[in-house]
Amino acid sequence: MTTIATQTESTPGAVDSEQRNPVFDELGFPKDPNNLYTQTVGSMLHAADMVDLQHRVKIILAQPKNEIMVHFPVRLDDGHHHLFKGYRVQHNNALGPFKGGLRFHPDVHLDDVKALALLMTMKCSLARLPLGGGKGGIKVDPHKLSPDEMERVTRRFTSAIMNDIGPDYDIPAPDVGTSAQHMAWIADTYQMSNSKSAYDGMRVVTGKPVEVGGSLGREKATGQGVADVMAEILPQIKIPIEGLRFSVLGFGNVGSWLARILQDMGATLIAVMDHSGALRCDTGIDAHALSEYSYEHYGIAGFEKSKAATDSGRGGKGADAISKEDFYSTPVDAFVPAALEQMIGPQEAEMLQCRVVAEGANAPCTPAADRVLQRRGIEVLPAILCNAGGVTVSYFEWVQNKACQIWDEETVDRELNKVMCMSARRTLLARQRYECDMRTAAYLAALEHIGKVYKTRGIFP
Repeated sequence: MTTIATQTESTPGAVDSEQRNPVFDELGFPKDPNNLYTQTVGSMLHAADMVDLQHRVKIILAQPKNEIMVHFPVRLDDGHHHLFKGYRVQHNNALGPFKGGLRFHPDVHLDDVKALALLMTMKCSLARLPLGGGKGGIKVDPHKLSPDEMERVTRRFTSAIMNDIGPDYDIPAPDVGTSAQHMAWIADTYQMSNSKSAYDGMRVVTGKPVEVGGSLGREKATGQGVADVMAEILPQIKIPIEGLRFSVLGFGNVGSWLARILQDMGATLIAVMDHSGALRCDTGIDAHALSEYSYEHYGIAGFEKSKAATDSGRGGKGADAISKEDFYSTPVDAFVPAALEQMIGPQEAEMLQCRVVAEGANAPCTPAADRVLQRRGIEVLPAILCNAGGVTVSYFEWVQNKACQIWDEETVDRELNKVMCMSARRTLLARQRYECDMRTAAYLAALEHIGKVYKTRGIFP
């Protein structure tokens, strides 16, 4: 069994904002240390230097292969047309077709999409999936549109990027603000407009409803992947899953599934916060009851007063609404940020009372927060490791579609567990070899694989 070395302040970690890699100047990066893409590339280049990655591979990975921006009009229910902005960033396809989610959110920006596409490249490499990194999205608030408007936006966006996606080239998937229904609309639009094969519509996206080629287990896959990594790593630092006390930031698809899965494994949800508020119960919050309530009420606010909490039989009556500050300072064994990027800054990192941060979201901690966590001796299980369950089961779905097969849920869960556990072990081995923090170790394990691929393939011409 691989053991985790003791972490110290001198352990290599997030890149200091004052340290500027020469690759940034070579490629003309803006001098903005708070830019998410600059931070993400900085973390990658820090690991690339440690593993002696070839310069040519560094500059390739520092910028996306393609950046696609589209503007498209959509008729709203009141008869007026609104012009929407959409993105599709294709970061790297050295390992296989571009792969990555579509995010519908009012704060979607190009640099954020670029950062997420780079992280997807790293995830796929660490997990040894034959896929590259991509990401996309539309600048829109889905909650302000009717279902009919949302369908027209989705279909019109699909039409706008039609020639830039394909079942063997770029395969989108759900992300924040999108669901299996959105993927069904994309699949149908693609098949009706750009395909002579009935199968291409199914293969062009993953995360679809099961009825149209989706995979069993895909909805819970990201949360399941986080749980698998925690179950693999935490016992090695003497934190057993049975009896684990944990808190979750964000109670959407990832956070709610993770909380339910960990509860079923014997852990206890102590505190949770989403856009609507925060809850704490030291004897435990019933994650299943809270998930049902959150789905019906679009948030967790009011759960402590609900009949669902009272009838849950798991700490419902003791749950209290708490402040943001009280949430972050709640003592737990593990804290899981499962919301959006950059939500944990140095102030939040100073408040945390936990032994481990398991990143269920993409890039939830800023570099400054990383330094605080490192100084305080709080272990971080990075997103490119923890968050890879979604793309892994998306890969399984794509394989099933290509082979015209259907796997049962037991097979999906078993194969997902294999991938997540092997990724965790690669990360632990890299940490041991390079005597570094877990985030850097995950990048090292991913970059070693990509470096070998480029060394074997070469660069055309």
